[in-house]
Amino acid sequence: MSGILVTGSSGFIGRALVNDLAAAGRRVRAAMRQPADIFPRSVEVVAVSDMTRPVDWRILLQGMDTVVHLAGIAHAGPGIAEEAYDRVNRAATAALAETARAMGTRVIFISSIRAQSGPSAPSPLTEADAPQPTDAYGRSKLAAEDAVRAAQVPFTILRPVLIYGSGVKGNLASLVQLARSRWPLPFGSLRNRRSLLARENLIAAIHLALNEPAMSGQTYVVADPTPLTLAEMIAAIRAGLGRRPGVVPFPPTLLAFGLRMTGREHVWRRVGGGLVADPGKLLAAGWRPPVETRQGLAAMARAMQSQKAA
Repeated sequence: MSGILVTGSSGFIGRALVNDLAAAGRRVRAAMRQPADIFPRSVEVVAVSDMTRPVDWRILLQGMDTVVHLAGIAHAGPGIAEEAYDRVNRAATAALAETARAMGTRVIFISSIRAQSGPSAPSPLTEADAPQPTDAYGRSKLAAEDAVRAAQVPFTILRPVLIYGSGVKGNLASLVQLARSRWPLPFGSLRNRRSLLARENLIAAIHLALNEPAMSGQTYVVADPTPLTLAEMIAAIRAGLGRRPGVVPFPPTLLAFGLRMTGREHVWRRVGGGLVADPGKLLAAGWRPPVETRQGLAAMARAMQSQKAA
């Protein structure tokens, strides 16, 4: 039976992917920095060193015909040096791709929409747009993509947008926390839309890449088909909590001014700008996302509420 190596297998996406592949009867090798007993017995768990140091990819790839590469610094954040992004996201990926080519292993590389754009974009993004990353994280992801292509290894590159699901951290966890408040929220006048991606929908895209030869050598934007406004996101999350939307109109200029005056301009850049990614190419390849965005956000809110109560 062919084998699949999953790097970053203990993370938010990796853990769900490994369990899903194992449930589908695939032979899986799960690589993680601190091996733990978190998967079915059919899954082979192996240790991988911190990718700030050289990794012996040959040992990890032995007997595997495909690697799904998730491991890396997964977000843009303060306090992370550009050299760290380059070492972990680009150099380690380049070494993996070179080794995979030598061993005849296919690479499915999970990149990011930030390899293509900053945190907002004036028009819908497609794979045909020239990449214009705006920070060290995005630049490192784009450089990693280039390294995969340069290695001349069979590859598929996926560029997901912001991913949601039970257990998510970061901005979406903060949004759920905000939606839990009993107060009306002043986002009703914001008309900018943002694309999100259900974790289950990304996993469905990975399954498609594993099974569809025509996706080899291609790069795909991955996003739920329907982008939402911030008010619609709040409404969906509160619906999952059994509550009314509670979103009221408020002049965007005043909201922007208030956030800037309180030192939270970075928050305005996230909520005041739009980022719509068009997954048309992936849909044409046969992707059928199983989760609708509003329903997925509601389900995430219910699950996170249950975990908090437990």
